[in-house]
Amino acid sequence: MAEQTGVLTGSPAPKIPAPRPGRVQGTLYRGREGMWSWVLHRITGVSIYFFLLVHILDTALVRVSPAAYNAVIGTYKTPIMGLGETALVAAIGFHALNGLRIILIDFWGNGTKHQKLMFWIVIALWIILLIGFVPRQLMNVFSE
Repeated sequence: MAEQTGVLTGSPAPKIPAPRPGRVQGTLYRGREGMWSWVLHRITGVSIYFFLLVHILDTALVRVSPAAYNAVIGTYKTPIMGLGETALVAAIGFHALNGLRIILIDFWGNGTKHQKLMFWIVIALWIILLIGFVPRQLMNVFSE
């Protein structure tokens, strides 16, 4: 058999390594930190978008009917909405920290090399921020 050569250079074609046994090719990203970061970033982004949409609509209600606005705001003072506010802050915190991670991956030369470590740093910082916020928020929600 004749040896294959590169199309443009005439040099020998690069050898493609054989897949290692027990490893499915093409799944390096699937199920790993990068995939979960991507999924969580999308979920938090869409959640924040819908919160902002509702927030704009309920704030605009004050121009239509101040009484209706007061009724809607009154429903926000329930424990369920307090838990929703906690989830909102958690979503914003993760989305912001992961956004900084994405910026580092895009603009730092070694960003892709350290993306797994940066993911775990984001998770650690996010948990630290939540530890500072959640107890105080829950005290406010359930003390009324």
